[in-house]
Amino acid sequence: MLDKVLIANRGEIALRILRACKELGIKTVAAHSTADRNLKHVLLADESICIGNAPASESYLNIPRIIAAAEVTNAIAIHPGYGFLSENADFAEAVEKSGFVFIGPTADTINLMGDKVSAIAAMRKAGVPCVPGSDGPLGSDMEKNRAIAKRIGYPMIVKAAGGGGGRGMRVVRSEDELESSISATKQEAGAAFNNDIVYMEKYLENPRHVEIQVLADGQGNAIHLGERDCSMQRRHQKVVEEAPAPGISQSMRDKIGERCRRACIEINYRGAGTFEFLYENGEFYFIEMNTRIQVEHPVTEMVTGVDLIKEQLRIAAGQPLSISQEQVKVHGHAIECRINAEDPNTFIPSPGKINMFHSPGGLGVRWESHIYSGYTVPPFYDSMIGKLITYGESRDEAIARMRHALNELVVDGIKTNIPLQQRIMHDENFFNGGTNIHYLEKKLENEK
Repeated sequence: MLDKVLIANRGEIALRILRACKELGIKTVAAHSTADRNLKHVLLADESICIGNAPASESYLNIPRIIAAAEVTNAIAIHPGYGFLSENADFAEAVEKSGFVFIGPTADTINLMGDKVSAIAAMRKAGVPCVPGSDGPLGSDMEKNRAIAKRIGYPMIVKAAGGGGGRGMRVVRSEDELESSISATKQEAGAAFNNDIVYMEKYLENPRHVEIQVLADGQGNAIHLGERDCSMQRRHQKVVEEAPAPGISQSMRDKIGERCRRACIEINYRGAGTFEFLYENGEFYFIEMNTRIQVEHPVTEMVTGVDLIKEQLRIAAGQPLSISQEQVKVHGHAIECRINAEDPNTFIPSPGKINMFHSPGGLGVRWESHIYSGYTVPPFYDSMIGKLITYGESRDEAIARMRHALNELVVDGIKTNIPLQQRIMHDENFFNGGTNIHYLEKKLENEK
């Protein structure tokens, strides 16, 4: 097993990684910014080291400083968590070239799956179903682009190859909009991702967002751990996630999961990863692969009993997967609500001091967070301050527990989106299951 791991992240995921390391007997180093010296994982780690000022560009996104921190503390490996540098191929390569273990896929794999065009090509080759599209980047020949769009059929969507987080995409409903949409998306992509390559896909009007969790050891072994439904979104950002996805049968789960498992072997994947799909009319359409642990990983852990972070650490240490596909069983239902420091109506971030905090509890309730009474939420980072997860033998029981848990959760001194999550948990359409990715946006618009 790895002797010492440097955690190159912050907040709840850093604390989650620390806990897994402790259970495996791994020493921990917390790399933190000046704004995060009082974070929970920093106080609990075996060692801590400041890597720069509060802005992420001077700390959590600064590759040389993170590498130097690993060198100074004699760490063996670096865990990137999610966000920041977790899917940065240059960082993964720098870590490995500096003699450390990167807890994640190789730089080549991150590059392959980070570019949406090459990722789709790789998935098509591996037999994973994809959205009908341009099958490659768009050139400057508009006649050819129009022909491609006509073949796909309107409405279609222009996407940035290096995009993510809901940026770098435009829906095109007629040929009149095509040229300006391609031009605007290329310009936005070049500025935001330093990559102006764009491609086209069929635009699905009312899909759900369903994703498959995978683990692979890079030694020819791979498993899938069922699916999650992440359709409750606002501006392409997930708000509520659950596992398993309502309405997905065991046979459908096995079929799409097996394709993802085989794709992992095909591309020689290593670590935890997620295949993201749009799901409509009983069909799965691949959109991208996240080559890291995800925010919503706890719901999969709750229904399978598999500790995904521990598996990441074992794989990084060169060990084969500790479980086989036959041993993976999905039981019960789990729901996760992201708790953000933001106004529940305007969604404006609400940093500041937490005067009083009380976490919920009880059977089937899991709270993942770094906050505590007296903690000051800084204005420099993502607004998520915690994740509330509930488990039940049935989906109804998981929802009932989430309703009570949200009522118990107290975060006083700042605004949070707890009221929004409470409204969602009492929404009749959510309760019935199977809402599409546009549902929450329309619900919020109608409530104005």
